[in-house]
Amino acid sequence: MELPQHVELYEVGPREGFQSEARTIPTKDKITLINALSQAGLRNIEVTSFVSPKWVPQMADAEMVLSEIRRVPGVTYRAAYLNLKGLERALSNNVTLDGSLVLSASDAFSKRNMNKSTNEMLTALPEWIEAYQAAGIPVKQMGFMASFGCNFEGYIYLDHLLDVMGKVITLAEGYGERIQKVKLADTMGWANPEQIKRTVRAIQDKWPELNIHLHLHDTRGLGLANVYAALQEGLWEFDTAVAGLGGCPFASVKGAPGNISTEDVAFMCEQMGINTGLNLESLIECTKMAEDIVGRELPGHLSKGGVLSGIRPQSWMQVQGS
Repeated sequence: MELPQHVELYEVGPREGFQSEARTIPTKDKITLINALSQAGLRNIEVTSFVSPKWVPQMADAEMVLSEIRRVPGVTYRAAYLNLKGLERALSNNVTLDGSLVLSASDAFSKRNMNKSTNEMLTALPEWIEAYQAAGIPVKQMGFMASFGCNFEGYIYLDHLLDVMGKVITLAEGYGERIQKVKLADTMGWANPEQIKRTVRAIQDKWPELNIHLHLHDTRGLGLANVYAALQEGLWEFDTAVAGLGGCPFASVKGAPGNISTEDVAFMCEQMGINTGLNLESLIECTKMAEDIVGRELPGHLSKGGVLSGIRPQSWMQVQGS
């Protein structure tokens, strides 16, 4: 398959990045970074999470952040939530909701992260569907954490992932809803490029109408390679975090990189002729801002190496002089 002409990068740094920080990030710093990201060409930004401050103290200011950011026309602002109380808060705070049904492909991780097994989460989905329907929100998306592997369970077998996906699709259909997108998260950085390709092809063979969105981590250095493998299969939607901020606080390997870096993915795509709509120089400024906020160097590469100058050739044949 040819590479896509355009990719959409969903920025998750302000939420997933900051939630992992041990030191409390001042609300004003979060707002400053979000406002800068809004000016860099990003069209989707996940700014906070509606979770209990007892478990994730960093997100205690969710409502304040959402009320004080400078909203840019054409930019969609999102928030994460893991229970129905979080959904209620999201409904009251002017964020875009995707009507997503979220599970973990790993039973062990599900118990650690949500205190419920995967089957228990499946059993609870009708309540979620009814809550979305009551709010007038179509149920169009499903998401799976630890889709490729888990530090507590090992590799996730593809047939298991497909089986759980099928159960969610069938359940949604029973309520008159049609799942149009699946978000697969490599929560703990287990995926490799061939596994990405096999997974994408298996899903496309079984549900060709389903859009696949990836949330990849660079825990073991395969983040960009996995993005490239996905691009080769025609995928065009990815979650990224400025400067490679963060990771899952319940699963990250201490000292390892977290999310794939927004500016690194954007640079790679632009160099291959794939449009991102992003301003790389502005993203580098956002990277420096993020590092100042957390007080340390972050894993992203582009801010260190810099943007290449000159006109990018239209094909590598031109580079080789053929």
